[in-house]
Amino acid sequence: MRIDLMAGASLSAAALRCAAEPTILVFDSGLGGLTVLDALRRARPDARYVYVGDDAAFPYGRLSEATLVARVLTVMERLVATHRPDLVVIACNTASTLVLPALRQRFTTPFVGVVPPIKPAAEATRTRLVTLLATPGTVARSYTRDLIATYAGACAVTLVGSQNLAGFAEAELAGAPVDDATLAAEIAPCFVAEADGRRTDVVCLACTHYPLLLPRLQAVAPWPVTWIDPAPAIARRVVQLIGPLPREADRHGAALGAFTAGTCLTDALRTALAARGIGDVAVEAVPLPMQ
Repeated sequence: MRIDLMAGASLSAAALRCAAEPTILVFDSGLGGLTVLDALRRARPDARYVYVGDDAAFPYGRLSEATLVARVLTVMERLVATHRPDLVVIACNTASTLVLPALRQRFTTPFVGVVPPIKPAAEATRTRLVTLLATPGTVARSYTRDLIATYAGACAVTLVGSQNLAGFAEAELAGAPVDDATLAAEIAPCFVAEADGRRTDVVCLACTHYPLLLPRLQAVAPWPVTWIDPAPAIARRVVQLIGPLPREADRHGAALGAFTAGTCLTDALRTALAARGIGDVAVEAVPLPMQ
């Protein structure tokens, strides 16, 4: 997993490590960043967390690159001013691969982003048959192909751009899961069997939404594989910056939730958020501009 950190931030890593009860803002297009939030809260349960889902613009894959950059900058202006985070995690592959440079230019707050975990996949595979499961936009991006050329040149990497899996993950938490057959059909292209007997043995989950479905993906897969979840690597990077849990720390930091439309907030989803420690949920409306 490659994690990107803002260079030249006004807060140095040393300063962040000295911050008491840091405020960490986790940002995603929808609910996928909850997998990252879970990993962060296990590592630093004392921190104050603000989870923001930009559901007014979900899915990001339907936006042009220019529109997406402008959208994230607009939302982040409001979030940084309102919540004053010590660090922001962009828990979205699509946004990370496109918007991080603009965010780093605009803000002094440090940003940690996530991009496709090609390197650990290449290190984990034994058959040299790897699949990158991502959104169509991430699959098509030259950034992704450059990572493959750099870190997985000895592997055959199958690129699978799923149109529906992020939506399936959102539906799962909202209490309307798809059936097993539909889920199995969506991931079927990930599994490649060669004439020499080799089969895909590693699948990179290159969208933070996908680990929300991991137990079901494991159950419907045609054979066992190693699934690479990006969340633990993100949590490790954040801990490197802000330090481990202090011995004297309050281990029950607050967690707030906010959505830019709130249309996704079913009773089932509110229950799922509460189970993750997010009992206080607000709508901070940031509508999409007229196209």
